[in-house]
Amino acid sequence: MAHDSPSTAPLAPAPIDPALGLITVMGVEGATETRTVDLPEETLLGMYRELLRVRVLDARMIVLQRQGRVGFYGASTGQEAVPIACGFATKKSDWVFPALREQAIMLVRGFPLEQFIAQVFGNSGDVLKGRQMPSHMSGRSVNQVSWSSVIGPQVPQAVGAAWAAKLRKTSDVVLAFHGDGATSEPDFHAAMTFAGVYKTPSVIVCQNNHWSISVPTSRQTASKTIAIKGKAYGVESVRVDGNDVLAIYDVVRRACDKARAGGGPTFVEALTYRIGAHSTSDDPTRYRSEAEVDKWRQRDPVERFHRWLIERGLTSDARRVEIEAELDREVIAAIKAVEALPSPPRESIFDDVYAELPWHLREQREELLRSPPAPSHGEGRG
Repeated sequence: MAHDSPSTAPLAPAPIDPALGLITVMGVEGATETRTVDLPEETLLGMYRELLRVRVLDARMIVLQRQGRVGFYGASTGQEAVPIACGFATKKSDWVFPALREQAIMLVRGFPLEQFIAQVFGNSGDVLKGRQMPSHMSGRSVNQVSWSSVIGPQVPQAVGAAWAAKLRKTSDVVLAFHGDGATSEPDFHAAMTFAGVYKTPSVIVCQNNHWSISVPTSRQTASKTIAIKGKAYGVESVRVDGNDVLAIYDVVRRACDKARAGGGPTFVEALTYRIGAHSTSDDPTRYRSEAEVDKWRQRDPVERFHRWLIERGLTSDARRVEIEAELDREVIAAIKAVEALPSPPRESIFDDVYAELPWHLREQREELLRSPPAPSHGEGRG
Protein backbone atom coordinates (compact mmCIF):
# COMPACT_ATOMS: atom_id res chain seq x y z
CA MET A 1 0.00 0.00 0.00
CA ALA A 2 1.44 3.30 -1.10
CA HIS A 3 1.93 6.16 1.30
CA ASP A 4 2.12 9.85 0.51
CA SER A 5 5.66 11.16 0.59
CA PRO A 6 6.32 13.55 3.42
CA SER A 7 6.38 17.20 2.39
CA THR A 8 9.81 18.70 1.90
CA ALA A 9 8.46 22.25 2.24
CA PRO A 10 9.93 24.01 5.30
CA LEU A 11 7.57 24.47 8.18
CA ALA A 12 6.55 28.02 8.94
CA PRO A 13 8.10 29.21 12.18
CA ALA A 14 5.70 29.19 15.07
CA PRO A 15 4.66 32.68 16.11
CA ILE A 16 6.44 33.94 19.20
CA ASP A 17 4.19 34.11 22.22
CA PRO A 18 4.33 37.77 23.35
CA ALA A 19 4.37 36.55 26.95
CA LEU A 20 7.55 34.56 26.28
CA GLY A 21 9.38 36.70 23.74
CA LEU A 22 10.70 40.22 24.15
CA ILE A 23 9.24 43.18 22.30
CA THR A 24 11.86 45.76 21.33
CA VAL A 25 12.20 48.79 19.09
CA MET A 26 15.83 49.75 19.67
CA GLY A 27 18.59 47.19 19.63
CA VAL A 28 20.81 46.96 22.68
CA GLU A 29 23.31 49.27 20.96
CA GLY A 30 20.55 51.59 19.81
CA ALA A 31 20.78 50.86 16.08
CA THR A 32 18.90 47.67 15.22
CA GLU A 33 15.15 48.10 15.17
CA THR A 34 12.89 45.06 15.46
CA ARG A 35 9.66 47.07 15.61
CA THR A 36 8.78 50.52 14.30
CA VAL A 37 7.20 53.29 16.34
CA ASP A 38 6.28 56.41 14.41
CA LEU A 39 6.40 59.37 16.79
CA PRO A 40 6.76 63.09 16.11
CA GLU A 41 10.15 64.65 16.80
CA GLU A 42 8.59 66.77 19.55
CA THR A 43 7.49 63.64 21.44
CA LEU A 44 10.86 61.92 21.03
CA LEU A 45 12.72 64.94 22.36
CA GLY A 46 10.17 65.33 25.14
CA MET A 47 10.85 61.76 26.27
CA TYR A 48 14.58 62.42 26.07
CA ARG A 49 14.34 65.50 28.26
CA GLU A 50 12.20 63.70 30.85
CA LEU A 51 14.65 60.77 30.99
CA LEU A 52 17.49 63.18 31.63
CA ARG A 53 15.46 65.12 34.20
CA VAL A 54 14.66 62.13 36.38
CA ARG A 55 18.28 61.04 36.33
CA VAL A 56 19.51 64.51 37.32
CA LEU A 57 16.82 64.75 39.99
CA ASP A 58 17.62 61.33 41.46
CA ALA A 59 21.32 62.15 41.67
CA ARG A 60 20.62 65.39 43.53
CA MET A 61 18.16 63.79 45.94
CA ILE A 62 20.60 61.01 46.85
CA VAL A 63 23.20 63.67 47.69
CA LEU A 64 20.65 65.40 49.95
CA GLN A 65 19.99 62.14 51.78
CA ARG A 66 23.69 61.45 52.24
CA GLN A 67 24.05 64.95 53.67
CA GLY A 68 21.24 64.30 56.14
CA ARG A 69 18.94 66.92 54.64
CA VAL A 70 16.24 64.34 53.78
CA GLY A 71 15.64 61.01 55.45
CA PHE A 72 15.09 58.57 52.61
CA TYR A 73 15.03 58.31 48.83
CA GLY A 74 14.47 55.57 46.27
CA ALA A 75 16.08 56.36 42.92
CA SER A 76 14.95 54.83 39.63
CA THR A 77 18.42 54.69 38.05
CA GLY A 78 18.34 52.14 35.24
CA GLN A 79 14.54 51.96 35.28
CA GLU A 80 13.65 55.44 34.02
CA ALA A 81 12.25 54.23 30.69
CA VAL A 82 9.10 52.66 32.17
CA PRO A 83 7.72 55.69 34.03
CA ILE A 84 8.65 58.14 31.29
CA ALA A 85 7.13 56.03 28.51
CA CYS A 86 3.97 55.38 30.53
CA GLY A 87 3.60 59.08 31.28
CA PHE A 88 3.58 59.81 27.55
CA ALA A 89 1.35 56.84 26.68
CA THR A 90 -1.52 57.80 29.03
CA LYS A 91 -4.20 60.46 28.92
CA LYS A 92 -4.64 63.07 31.63
CA SER A 93 -7.88 61.45 32.77
CA ASP A 94 -6.22 58.05 33.32
CA TRP A 95 -5.26 56.96 36.83
CA VAL A 96 -1.89 55.72 38.07
CA PHE A 97 -1.30 53.42 41.05
CA PRO A 98 2.51 53.39 41.39
CA ALA A 99 5.08 51.39 43.30
CA LEU A 100 8.50 52.74 44.32
CA ARG A 101 9.99 53.70 40.93
CA GLU A 102 7.10 55.24 38.99
CA GLN A 103 6.85 58.65 40.64
CA ALA A 104 8.34 60.42 37.60
CA ILE A 105 5.07 59.74 35.76
CA MET A 106 3.69 62.62 37.82
CA LEU A 107 6.26 65.02 36.43
CA VAL A 108 5.59 63.93 32.85
CA ARG A 109 1.87 64.52 33.44
CA GLY A 110 2.42 68.04 34.73
CA PHE A 111 2.94 67.81 38.50
CA PRO A 112 5.03 70.80 39.68
CA LEU A 113 8.68 69.99 40.40
CA GLU A 114 8.75 71.99 43.65
CA GLN A 115 5.73 70.14 45.04
CA PHE A 116 7.31 66.85 44.00
CA ILE A 117 10.50 67.67 45.90
CA ALA A 118 8.50 69.00 48.86
CA GLN A 119 7.06 65.51 49.33
CA VAL A 120 10.60 64.25 49.98
CA PHE A 121 11.05 66.94 52.65
CA GLY A 122 7.49 66.52 53.95
CA ASN A 123 7.14 70.25 54.68
CA SER A 124 4.42 72.82 54.06
CA GLY A 125 5.00 72.70 50.30
CA ASP A 126 3.91 69.06 50.27
CA VAL A 127 0.30 68.55 49.12
CA LEU A 128 0.27 65.45 51.37
CA LYS A 129 1.15 67.64 54.41
CA GLY A 130 4.13 65.50 55.35
CA ARG A 131 2.03 62.41 56.01
CA GLN A 132 3.77 60.01 53.67
CA MET A 133 7.27 58.60 53.44
CA PRO A 134 9.66 60.22 50.97
CA SER A 135 9.51 58.64 47.50
CA HIS A 136 5.83 57.78 48.07
CA MET A 137 4.62 60.74 46.02
CA SER A 138 1.08 61.19 44.81
CA GLY A 139 -1.12 64.01 43.59
CA ARG A 140 -4.83 64.33 42.87
CA SER A 141 -4.10 66.95 40.20
CA VAL A 142 -2.47 64.27 38.01
CA ASN A 143 -4.61 61.28 39.15
CA GLN A 144 -1.69 59.53 40.84
CA VAL A 145 -2.66 57.61 43.97
CA SER A 146 -0.60 57.22 47.13
CA TRP A 147 0.87 53.80 47.81
CA SER A 148 2.11 51.67 50.67
CA SER A 149 5.56 50.19 51.20
CA VAL A 150 3.83 46.86 51.72
CA ILE A 151 4.41 44.83 48.56
CA GLY A 152 1.49 44.64 46.16
CA PRO A 153 -1.70 46.11 47.72
CA GLN A 154 -1.91 48.90 45.13
CA VAL A 155 -2.63 46.32 42.39
CA PRO A 156 -6.11 45.19 43.58
CA GLN A 157 -6.86 48.82 44.46
CA ALA A 158 -6.08 49.81 40.89
CA VAL A 159 -8.20 47.01 39.47
CA GLY A 160 -11.05 48.14 41.71
CA ALA A 161 -10.69 51.69 40.44
CA ALA A 162 -10.77 50.35 36.88
CA TRP A 163 -13.96 48.44 37.71
CA ALA A 164 -15.48 51.72 38.97
CA ALA A 165 -14.51 53.43 35.70
CA LYS A 166 -16.20 50.65 33.75
CA LEU A 167 -19.39 50.89 35.84
CA ARG A 168 -19.46 54.65 35.34
CA LYS A 169 -18.96 54.14 31.59
CA THR A 170 -16.01 56.54 31.41
CA SER A 171 -13.08 56.14 29.03
CA ASP A 172 -10.56 56.17 31.88
CA VAL A 173 -7.82 53.55 32.02
CA VAL A 174 -6.08 52.61 35.27
CA LEU A 175 -2.39 51.68 35.36
CA ALA A 176 -1.08 49.54 38.21
CA PHE A 177 2.64 49.06 38.85
CA HIS A 178 4.53 46.52 40.90
CA GLY A 179 7.84 44.71 40.96
CA ASP A 180 8.76 41.09 40.34
CA GLY A 181 8.49 40.31 44.04
CA ALA A 182 4.84 41.33 44.14
CA THR A 183 3.91 38.45 41.83
CA SER A 184 4.57 36.16 44.81
CA GLU A 185 1.99 38.00 46.91
CA PRO A 186 -1.72 37.12 47.32
CA ASP A 187 -2.70 40.65 46.24
CA PHE A 188 -1.34 39.95 42.77
CA HIS A 189 -3.46 36.80 42.47
CA ALA A 190 -6.59 38.62 43.66
CA ALA A 191 -6.05 41.52 41.29
CA MET A 192 -5.34 39.40 38.22
CA THR A 193 -8.31 37.15 38.92
CA PHE A 194 -10.67 40.11 39.23
CA ALA A 195 -9.24 41.88 36.18
CA GLY A 196 -9.55 38.75 34.06
CA VAL A 197 -13.08 37.86 35.13
CA TYR A 198 -14.56 41.37 34.96
CA LYS A 199 -12.51 42.61 32.00
CA THR A 200 -11.52 45.81 33.75
CA PRO A 201 -9.88 48.64 31.77
CA SER A 202 -6.53 47.98 33.45
CA VAL A 203 -2.92 47.96 32.36
CA ILE A 204 -0.92 46.08 34.99
CA VAL A 205 2.82 46.67 34.64
CA CYS A 206 5.46 44.58 36.37
CA GLN A 207 8.89 46.17 36.48
CA ASN A 208 11.01 43.04 36.61
CA ASN A 209 14.30 44.53 37.76
CA HIS A 210 15.63 41.09 38.78
CA TRP A 211 15.84 41.92 42.50
CA SER A 212 13.11 42.24 45.11
CA ILE A 213 15.47 44.17 47.36
CA SER A 214 17.99 41.30 47.93
CA VAL A 215 15.90 38.36 46.64
CA PRO A 216 16.59 37.42 42.98
CA THR A 217 13.78 36.67 40.54
CA SER A 218 14.91 33.04 40.40
CA ARG A 219 13.80 32.70 44.02
CA GLN A 220 10.47 34.42 43.32
CA THR A 221 9.15 32.14 40.62
CA ALA A 222 9.90 29.06 38.54
CA SER A 223 7.90 30.41 35.60
CA LYS A 224 9.78 30.85 32.35
CA THR A 225 8.75 34.53 32.38
CA ILE A 226 6.62 36.64 34.68
CA ALA A 227 4.39 37.70 31.79
CA ILE A 228 3.30 34.11 31.20
CA LYS A 229 1.57 34.15 34.57
CA GLY A 230 -1.04 36.57 33.27
CA LYS A 231 -2.35 34.11 30.70
CA ALA A 232 -3.48 31.75 33.46
CA TYR A 233 -5.84 34.48 34.64
CA GLY A 234 -7.26 35.06 31.17
CA VAL A 235 -5.40 38.36 30.79
CA GLU A 236 -3.56 39.23 27.58
CA SER A 237 0.11 39.32 28.52
CA VAL A 238 3.22 40.72 26.86
CA ARG A 239 6.90 40.92 27.71
CA VAL A 240 8.73 44.08 26.66
CA ASP A 241 12.27 45.40 26.88
CA GLY A 242 11.97 47.67 29.91
CA ASN A 243 15.10 49.61 28.96
CA ASP A 244 13.64 50.55 25.56
CA VAL A 245 11.53 53.66 26.05
CA LEU A 246 10.00 53.39 22.57
CA ALA A 247 8.99 49.74 22.96
CA ILE A 248 7.37 50.42 26.33
CA TYR A 249 5.51 53.42 24.93
CA ASP A 250 4.18 51.34 22.04
CA VAL A 251 3.08 48.40 24.22
CA VAL A 252 1.44 50.54 26.90
CA ARG A 253 -0.27 52.86 24.42
CA ARG A 254 -1.75 49.88 22.58
CA ALA A 255 -2.86 48.36 25.89
CA CYS A 256 -4.51 51.64 26.92
CA ASP A 257 -6.27 51.94 23.57
CA LYS A 258 -7.54 48.37 23.90
CA ALA A 259 -8.79 48.95 27.44
CA ARG A 260 -10.43 52.24 26.44
CA ALA A 261 -12.30 50.45 23.66
CA GLY A 262 -13.67 47.83 26.06
CA GLY A 263 -11.11 45.14 25.29
CA GLY A 264 -10.21 44.46 28.90
CA PRO A 265 -6.91 44.30 30.77
CA THR A 266 -3.32 43.73 29.70
CA PHE A 267 -0.46 42.45 31.84
CA VAL A 268 2.96 43.83 30.88
CA GLU A 269 6.27 42.50 32.10
CA ALA A 270 8.96 45.14 31.55
CA LEU A 271 12.36 43.47 31.69
CA THR A 272 14.74 45.95 33.26
CA TYR A 273 17.39 46.30 35.96
CA ARG A 274 17.95 48.39 39.06
CA ILE A 275 21.48 49.71 38.54
CA GLY A 276 21.64 51.45 41.92
CA ALA A 277 20.58 50.47 45.39
CA HIS A 278 17.01 49.56 46.26
CA SER A 279 16.94 52.76 48.30
CA THR A 280 19.31 54.91 50.33
CA SER A 281 18.87 52.32 53.12
CA ASP A 282 20.30 49.49 51.00
CA ASP A 283 23.79 48.20 50.17
CA PRO A 284 23.46 46.07 46.98
CA THR A 285 27.10 44.96 47.08
CA ARG A 286 26.10 42.50 49.81
CA TYR A 287 23.95 40.40 47.49
CA ARG A 288 24.94 40.92 43.83
CA SER A 289 28.13 41.13 41.79
CA GLU A 290 29.57 44.21 40.14
CA ALA A 291 29.96 42.18 36.93
CA GLU A 292 26.18 41.74 36.78
CA VAL A 293 25.65 45.47 37.26
CA ASP A 294 28.23 46.31 34.59
CA LYS A 295 26.46 44.05 32.10
CA TRP A 296 23.21 45.95 32.60
CA ARG A 297 24.94 49.32 32.45
CA GLN A 298 25.58 48.51 28.80
CA ARG A 299 21.79 48.52 28.35
CA ASP A 300 21.23 51.76 30.28
CA PRO A 301 17.92 53.19 28.99
CA VAL A 302 19.12 56.80 28.99
CA GLU A 303 22.36 56.05 27.12
CA ARG A 304 20.54 53.78 24.73
CA PHE A 305 17.97 56.39 23.72
CA HIS A 306 20.70 59.03 23.52
CA ARG A 307 22.59 56.93 20.97
CA TRP A 308 19.38 56.23 19.03
CA LEU A 309 18.61 59.94 18.77
CA ILE A 310 22.21 60.79 17.75
CA GLU A 311 22.03 58.26 14.91
CA ARG A 312 18.95 60.08 13.62
CA GLY A 313 20.44 63.54 13.96
CA LEU A 314 18.05 64.59 16.74
CA THR A 315 20.60 65.32 19.46
CA SER A 316 24.34 65.34 20.16
CA ASP A 317 26.70 64.88 23.07
CA ALA A 318 27.09 68.65 23.31
CA ARG A 319 23.34 69.20 23.32
CA ARG A 320 22.94 66.62 26.08
CA VAL A 321 25.45 68.49 28.24
CA GLU A 322 23.47 71.70 27.72
CA ILE A 323 20.15 70.05 28.62
CA GLU A 324 21.56 68.37 31.72
CA ALA A 325 23.08 71.64 32.92
CA GLU A 326 19.76 73.41 32.41
CA LEU A 327 17.87 70.67 34.25
CA ASP A 328 20.40 70.68 37.09
CA ARG A 329 19.88 74.42 37.56
CA GLU A 330 16.11 73.89 37.67
CA VAL A 331 16.43 71.11 40.26
CA ILE A 332 18.86 73.08 42.43
CA ALA A 333 16.58 76.14 42.36
CA ALA A 334 13.57 74.00 43.30
CA ILE A 335 15.47 72.35 46.18
CA LYS A 336 16.55 75.76 47.47
CA ALA A 337 12.99 77.08 47.40
CA VAL A 338 11.50 73.97 49.02
CA GLU A 339 14.12 73.54 51.72
CA ALA A 340 13.37 77.05 53.02
CA LEU A 341 9.71 76.21 53.67
CA PRO A 342 8.47 75.58 57.22
CA SER A 343 6.95 72.35 58.48
CA PRO A 344 3.22 71.77 57.87
CA PRO A 345 1.01 73.56 60.44
CA ARG A 346 0.63 71.25 63.40
CA GLU A 347 -3.16 71.70 63.44
CA SER A 348 -3.27 70.17 59.94
CA ILE A 349 -3.22 66.72 61.57
CA PHE A 350 -6.96 67.18 62.09
CA ASP A 351 -7.66 67.90 58.40
CA ASP A 352 -8.86 65.62 55.61
CA VAL A 353 -10.35 62.80 57.69
CA TYR A 354 -13.89 64.01 58.41
CA ALA A 355 -16.13 66.25 56.34
CA GLU A 356 -17.22 67.76 59.65
CA LEU A 357 -14.85 67.48 62.60
CA PRO A 358 -16.39 65.54 65.56
CA TRP A 359 -16.72 67.36 68.88
CA HIS A 360 -13.93 65.48 70.61
CA LEU A 361 -11.45 66.29 67.83
CA ARG A 362 -12.54 69.92 67.84
CA GLU A 363 -11.70 70.04 71.55
CA GLN A 364 -8.31 68.45 70.93
CA ARG A 365 -7.59 70.90 68.12
CA GLU A 366 -8.45 73.85 70.34
CA GLU A 367 -6.22 72.52 73.11
CA LEU A 368 -3.36 72.08 70.65
CA LEU A 369 -3.71 75.66 69.43
CA ARG A 370 -3.59 76.94 73.03
CA SER A 371 -0.30 75.12 73.63
CA PRO A 372 3.05 76.64 72.59
CA PRO A 373 4.90 74.79 69.84
CA ALA A 374 7.72 72.47 70.80
CA PRO A 375 11.27 73.83 70.45
CA SER A 376 12.98 73.03 67.15
CA HIS A 377 16.51 73.12 65.74
CA GLY A 378 18.04 72.97 69.19
CA GLU A 379 16.00 75.82 70.70
CA GLY A 380 15.58 75.63 74.47
CA ARG A 381 18.41 73.17 74.99
CA GLY A 382 20.85 73.98 77.78
